[in-house]
Order: sequence, then C-alpha cells, then structure tokens
Amino acid sequence: MDELLWAGADAQARALRDGWVTAPELAAAVLRRAEQLNPALNAFRVLYPVLEAAEAAQRRLDAGERTPLLGVPVAVKDDSDVAGDVTAQGGRPQFPPATRDSAAVARLRAAGAVIVGHTLTPERCLWPVTESLTFGATRNPWHLDHTPGGSSGGSAAAVAAGIVGAATGSDGGGSIRVPAAAAGVFGLKTTRGLVPMAPRVEGWHGLSSIGALGRRVADAAALLDVLTEGGGYRRAIDTDPGPLRIALAWRTPLGTPRLHPTTRRAVLDTADRLRALGHTVVEADPPLGARPTPQFIIRYLRGVADDVRALPNPEWLEPRTRKIVAVGRLVPDRALRWARAAEAGLHARMAPFLTEFDAILQPTWLRTPPTIGTFHGSGIITTWAGVSARIPYFPTWNVLGYPVATLPVGRDDLGLPIGVQLIGPTNSERLLLSASGQYERAHPWTDKKPTM
Repeated sequence: MDELLWAGADAQARALRDGWVTAPELAAAVLRRAEQLNPALNAFRVLYPVLEAAEAAQRRLDAGERTPLLGVPVAVKDDSDVAGDVTAQGGRPQFPPATRDSAAVARLRAAGAVIVGHTLTPERCLWPVTESLTFGATRNPWHLDHTPGGSSGGSAAAVAAGIVGAATGSDGGGSIRVPAAAAGVFGLKTTRGLVPMAPRVEGWHGLSSIGALGRRVADAAALLDVLTEGGGYRRAIDTDPGPLRIALAWRTPLGTPRLHPTTRRAVLDTADRLRALGHTVVEADPPLGARPTPQFIIRYLRGVADDVRALPNPEWLEPRTRKIVAVGRLVPDRALRWARAAEAGLHARMAPFLTEFDAILQPTWLRTPPTIGTFHGSGIITTWAGVSARIPYFPTWNVLGYPVATLPVGRDDLGLPIGVQLIGPTNSERLLLSASGQYERAHPWTDKKPTM
C-alpha cells in the first residue's frame, strides 16, 4: 500500500480498475498517511470523511464503469468551493460553508474522484510562500525548514509527501509552477479559460487559471482529462512529440537575472538532455522586453482589490494584505482597460517567434526557496521585493495566458528540488504533456522520495 501511495494518481486508478485494491482501502490509507504527516507538513486545512465517497466509487467500479480518476483520492486547493466546507483562501473564513461545489470540484465528483481535503494557501493566494497568520506555515517535505512555495503550496506538499497522487492548483502569477518546482512534483498551468472557474468568471482579470499537480506527468494529465471533461491529455503522455524546436530563454521582463550556479547548471543540463532526445535547443529570448511587467502589476493589484471587495469583514485580513488591497484600489478603470487591451500587442509580438519555435525552456526559482518565516511579519514592500527577486520567470505567461509545464530536473546544494518551465502557445497542453512524458521516461524523478 505504501508503494501505491507513492505511485501517483494514474497508477492508483489502474490498480483500482484491475482490482488490486478497493477504493475504500485506498482512501483509508491516504487518510491515515495524511493524519500522520499533516502535523509536521501543515499541507491540509481540513481533511474530510472519505468512506462514503469511496464506497460509492467502488460500486461504480464493480459495475464496470471507468473514468480517469474513479475511486482515486485527490486534494483540492482551498480557493475552490467544496460543498459543506468553507473556502478560506488562507485566511479567517468570511463566508458560511459552500452550498455547491465549484465547477472543477463538481467535475471531480462526477468522475468519481474521492476528495480528501482542502489544501492550504497564503492569504488570498497572494504570495509564493504558503504561510499565513491564521493557519501558520506549510513546510517542504524535502526540507521542513523551507517553504514548498505558493500559493498552491499545500497541494504541492501533499503530492510531494506521497499523501495524494494529484491535487488541484491555481496559477495567477506562478502559483502552480512555483510550488511544483520547490517541492519536486510535476505541475501544469493551463491555458486561460481551459478549465472553468465557476462560480467565478475569471481570476485577477484573466491572469489566473486552474491546473494540476501530480507525482508524475500522467497524474496531472489524468486530472486534466477530468477537469476538462476529457480531452485526450492522458493519451498524449504516451505519444512521441517528434523533434521540437525549443528556445532556451534567459531573459525576463526585468532583465537577465543572476541564477545560482547550481540552478543554472541544472537548466543547461536539461537543455542537453532535450537535445539528446532529438530536439533542437538554442538560446533565444521572446521579443517582449519589459512590456509584460506593467500589464501584470496592474491586473494583479486591481484583481486583488476586486477579489476582496465583497468580503463582509475586510478588517480580518492580514496587515500586508490590507495594504496591497489599498494600493489595488488606486488602479483606475482606464489603466485596467489599457492593460487588458495591451495584451494583444504581446500576442502579436510572439506570433513570429512561435512560428520559429514550438516551445520555450526557462528556469523557475533563481535559487533555493526561502526558509520558513523569512517574510513573517514583513510589510508589503519587503515581502513584494523579497519574493519578486526570486521568481521573475513566472508572471509573463499569466499575462499571455499560455500553458506551462514545470518539470523536476535536479537538486540544489541543500537537496531541495530544482525545476524548469516548458512553455507553449495557447492550447498546447497536449504537446507539453507529450514532451514532458518523454523527458520523464528518460530521466525519471520519482525514484527519490523525501524523508521528512
């Protein structure tokens, strides 16, 4: 059973289909492991009773029904409504328990996935570290003194620790990719609008999208098949992508940052490995310059302010959250309209580049993710400057709404994971999954497990 927990969601689905394990047995084992590890990790805000849902899934399996996640335990980030539970988004809950599932959760239930709990986020999903005054710090299974990143840090930690094989995340500025890289799991930020966000129309004025984290590429792909009501994403894993033209891009809108030597070497090694798989990898930077930065900042700040506008008790928010909301309220409508309209110019600039290249390879974190408490009690300026200096490679792709895969490719000097990003044009998830699956088969990352 322990091996099955580490095997990931796709392997668990296969074991359930083949009768090697029952859904109640698997769900009970997941819950036991969660209860054992969560006091140290703090990955879950709440764990749910799972027996009834697991028994219902087993009845469907026994009747011959098959779905990509039927009977498989999954975790849900605490920014998606789960009927009967509050949606805390990392802070003191401000609304009663949800009466209906969000669209994504409803699709998981319809497919027979067993939802085991809500995973932790920083307050309002604002930061790339999962720490809040309300719920404390979520820790990295590879090194408990360090953050697993954020804002989908609870989901990444739960997957990395072998509690669940897959979990949902959302990404408005790196919030799937940041923790996937920090925790050594596969993450997929999806194309804007691919996964429905209802009851929300969109997140942070189009910056945010719902995606998946998994132990393996296949886990995230199976989750995506369910979240999109089936799109052939799991099948893409076993498909050869053919020779790709990949741009290794070092530049960000803030310039070319200085990477830690170990991180830079891991990126260069990844490029060499991709070349060995038959792909052409050359250094080339997208022709965007600094343009994405003001567009991101305007949409992010105004999005945060609009996000909390309906809260009944904004005074419950953390001091730095209240300050960033105050700044966001100063963003005028005309600036927001400009930022939304200006995105078309970025797409126009990218169009010739994307005829020359099929995908873009970039780093993730510039260096080791920070230790727990690095920004505890810090104000907005210190926090903003501190976190932005570590993750400049992420926000551009939220402005453009492109899909991005994050792959574990190595370890730093402390033994913490190093990841890379593989970026593709709109709706290229299948291509990214195919290339990621090919890379994983050649260079598997799940043979090593965190000892905690």
